[in-house]
Amino acid sequence: MKYKVILPTSVLVASLLFSGCGQKENAEAGQTPAAPTTTETSTTPPADFTVAVEQYRTFAVEQCDLFVKETEKFTNAVKSGKLEEAKKLYAPARSYYERIEPVAEALGDLDPNIDARVNDVDAADWRGFHRIEKALWEDNTTAGQEGYADQLLKDAQLLRAKIETIDIDASLMVTGAVELLNEVSSSKVTGEEELYSHTDLYDFAANVEGAYKIFEILKPELAKKDADLEKEIGERFDILQKELDTYKKGDGYVDYTELKDDEVRKLSQNLDALAEPLSNMGKILGV
Repeated sequence: MKYKVILPTSVLVASLLFSGCGQKENAEAGQTPAAPTTTETSTTPPADFTVAVEQYRTFAVEQCDLFVKETEKFTNAVKSGKLEEAKKLYAPARSYYERIEPVAEALGDLDPNIDARVNDVDAADWRGFHRIEKALWEDNTTAGQEGYADQLLKDAQLLRAKIETIDIDASLMVTGAVELLNEVSSSKVTGEEELYSHTDLYDFAANVEGAYKIFEILKPELAKKDADLEKEIGERFDILQKELDTYKKGDGYVDYTELKDDEVRKLSQNLDALAEPLSNMGKILGV
């Protein structure tokens, strides 16, 4: 609470007389009384993310085009009864989806229809990649998967049809980057995502690549506002990517079950070290 101080009349008169004398002395000395000062507050205009948003939309569309193309190859192999070919095509096809998963998640039921795990939805509603994954690796067959394969391709094509209608802004991009890393820490690192195929490192790498693409697009604006944070995030991405590269095998990655506990722990630590500064990006950018 602020209090108003009331001065005695004699003090106010003395003050006015003193002020007047001061102004008279300045005038006699040829000095102009100083003008009252005003305090101006300058505000920095908000950053324009129009170009960044369009760059990300282009990236998302490109990834979705490839996702549909590779999913069609995968589902054709399933329907043709080519078990080993279907297994080989499974993880690479999913990678295109994993890079842009935040966009897919903005389209209602499409994400669970494409990517739900065994206990994510009711058994009667379970379909998509992981439904077929179980048949390929646990049951070691493609039999009975033709309908699921057809539906998966239709869902992929529907994602492509809708992706250009999504209202993307810088906030969705920043949130999406953080969510992609959260996906890794909540299900990829634990091995829960690819319960039957153990191709978790493909998903892990794709999520990181998707998050990095968002950082890469927003990097110039972030560097203007906080060069230290931009540098730290970039360095953390490099460390995590180098760690992932040690598990590459040909064009893909080793089976996740081959990793020892300390190796999984190190991946998790590098992930957490990146997630913390990345989560501050939105605040610095003002989105």
